[in-house]
Amino acid sequence: MEISFSIRPGLLTGFTGGRIYSQLYEEIVKRLAAILSLFILTLAAPSSGLRAQGLKIGFVNSAKVLQEFPEAMEAQQKLDAMGKGWQGQLEQMDKEFQAKYAEFQKKEALLNDQEKRTQRDDLLQLQQKGLAFRQEKFGNEGELAIATDSLLRPIKQKVMKVIEAVAKDQKLNFMFDRNEQILVLLYGEQKYDYTNLVIDRLKRGGSANK
Repeated sequence: MEISFSIRPGLLTGFTGGRIYSQLYEEIVKRLAAILSLFILTLAAPSSGLRAQGLKIGFVNSAKVLQEFPEAMEAQQKLDAMGKGWQGQLEQMDKEFQAKYAEFQKKEALLNDQEKRTQRDDLLQLQQKGLAFRQEKFGNEGELAIATDSLLRPIKQKVMKVIEAVAKDQKLNFMFDRNEQILVLLYGEQKYDYTNLVIDRLKRGGSANK
């Protein structure tokens, strides 16, 4: 009977290594992509009263905004600490299981059938306990996912609000996203880059008049 309960490589993949930033600007990109589609349709419409040369367009690097926004950085640190603590507990549970399994293998030949069944049941229960813990903490609807959503939601709203405020202050018709991972805008002159203005506005509290 083969019993296995090992920690999957990259168990915490999905929140470490900057994943929080990816989740944040993916949401922003979705909203900006809708604006991009509207922009293309507007220019393509023969009867449209708008002309490309009359539009004022800007862009931001959403990844940079999120990486330099203190609230996003703080959220990352909280999630890291939370996940690492649970990962440590999970690794300890795995270590305990592996030790008991190794001990069982050494003694298996000397055990009678009843003793084998009892120890196998104990091992399976220990395995199930570890798997349940992993699902509870790191599953799609686990505690880490819930905490991530709770921390990200207000940050996403704040970032979008400031981007919209900057666009209105600068009298922009459209604000696109341009970062290394998701290119909603393939090219843009530096003078139309409002990334630093958005970052500064966020760091100063997000007031529309700052």
